[in-house]
Amino acid sequence: MKRMLTAVAVCLLMCGGLWAQTTPTTPSPTPDRGGAMHSAPSGQEFVTKVVVSDLFEIDSSQLALSKQPNQSTKSFAERMVTDHQKTSSELKSLVQSGQVKADLPAKLDAEHQKMLDELKAKNGNEFAQDYHRIQVKAHEDAVELFTAYSTSGDIEQLKAWAGRTLPHLKEHLSLAQQLK
Repeated sequence: MKRMLTAVAVCLLMCGGLWAQTTPTTPSPTPDRGGAMHSAPSGQEFVTKVVVSDLFEIDSSQLALSKQPNQSTKSFAERMVTDHQKTSSELKSLVQSGQVKADLPAKLDAEHQKMLDELKAKNGNEFAQDYHRIQVKAHEDAVELFTAYSTSGDIEQLKAWAGRTLPHLKEHLSLAQQLK
């Protein structure tokens, strides 16, 4: 029995040494909230998702402000408008300066337009609950997207910007989760 355990231990040490010497040949994927691994999108895909997300954050938060929300929702919505206008401006500058080669979408995609239209039809507590839920989901998605791109994106200037922006998005997520 002792010999068998010794032989198994030697095999494991030899195999472990070979395993440790292998190196990955592709960029490291990033885990999402559920632990699944995802690679970063291309630069153009990232830019498109960020622009659409910012447009949705601004439009839905301006809508929230028009619905006479409670103070916590009002403060949050005002911050979302200001912060997402800033990130939109920063990204637009990167593209217009030529540092990032990408097309900037001019309007919401169909999915986000539908969510905005559904929000427009609601009032009171129903509106507030949906707005809060959507903000949490949108910021979870943004944190996941920016984490993936900042670690393994394909355009260095965009990758650096994503890394600088990520802490603000994490803060937004925390604020969204606290909405009542």
